[in-house]
Amino acid sequence: MIALEGYNFKDKKALVRVDFNVPLNDQFEITDDTRITATIPTIKKILSDGGSCILMSHLGRPKDGPTEKYSLKHIVQALSLILDVSVKFADDCIGEQATELAEGLKPGEVLLLENLRFYKEETSGDLAFAEKLSKLGDVWVNDAFGTAHRAHASTAVIGQFFKDRVCGLVMQAEIDNAQRILEKAERPFTAIMGGAKISDKILIIEKLLDNVDNLIIGGGMTYTFTKALGGEIGNSLLEADKQELALVILKKAEEKGVKIIMPIDNLIADKFSNDAKTQVVGRGKIPAGWEGLDIGPESAKLFAETIRTSKTVLWNGPMGVFEFPNFAHGTNTVAEAVVQATEENNAFSLIGGGDSAAAINNAGMGERVSYVSTGGGALLEYMEGKVLPGVAALS
Repeated sequence: MIALEGYNFKDKKALVRVDFNVPLNDQFEITDDTRITATIPTIKKILSDGGSCILMSHLGRPKDGPTEKYSLKHIVQALSLILDVSVKFADDCIGEQATELAEGLKPGEVLLLENLRFYKEETSGDLAFAEKLSKLGDVWVNDAFGTAHRAHASTAVIGQFFKDRVCGLVMQAEIDNAQRILEKAERPFTAIMGGAKISDKILIIEKLLDNVDNLIIGGGMTYTFTKALGGEIGNSLLEADKQELALVILKKAEEKGVKIIMPIDNLIADKFSNDAKTQVVGRGKIPAGWEGLDIGPESAKLFAETIRTSKTVLWNGPMGVFEFPNFAHGTNTVAEAVVQATEENNAFSLIGGGDSAAAINNAGMGERVSYVSTGGGALLEYMEGKVLPGVAALS
């Protein structure tokens, strides 16, 4: 694997796979530019060496070819401002125009290609499509960790057409920080797992049981645990077929000496809405017709106490429906506690992408933790011990 810092891009056209899959509002304005700003140092290193950049990315999940909603043209202006370079745009990622613009690119210039996923060949990992893309550049740089767990044409298959395959700075930082958690975690080590489903997190939870001292379980998945333990959960989220699995996890944790910390109370609502009627009840005491949408205040205190005294913290998944302001308290309290552990207890804190990254960035605390991952699914799979196609393609 070639490291970006040790490679000289002078007079080379770098074909860079970035992850510009950013959220846009109805006016096609970027609402969170984290993924764009993360990859700027990689682009600037290439340009400062005297190279040029051809950027390729996907945006969303277009189903039937080109769609206005998913066009990368919407991010050209913002990218130009952040880079302080007038970014050129090709309205296709292959074909005559893309080839001409790439061939005419001078050192210090940047070209952004149209959404790769306008072609089904991208996600199917089509070899011929990957070869067409490869002809646009002299060297391939993969800086899209968020899609490294996909064997797509631009993230993995394309590697075989290049002698020089370079690991971008985002990709390198993601791997380094995940390795630090897996191999060099200082104790006490606390993992916070939230989100809706046990099935999404089972492999990472099983892996973490060998490493952590404390496992905090929040979010929608807690109700499956509560139901499995005989509690009443009303209309709360339930994976009925995962109750046995929940009990197995609790038993394994006990055998390995891992302290499992679950909510002791819940903030519940009479409907799935920010303006619903609410009340706080003890765990397992949710009445019929009500559903849990956040951890309760006592749970938030309990979680925060454990987090603040930790030396290593991994957080993946919110504590409740944090998109509704009235049910964001639990998630925000966890975010504050992770920051306190980092700043006051000198802890190493890794925020595991996705909703957790959105939550900590929305709270304005992203700069106050050790590392915020840009790739939720990819990070989890890497930490589960899986080989990521986008990483393997660099070797």
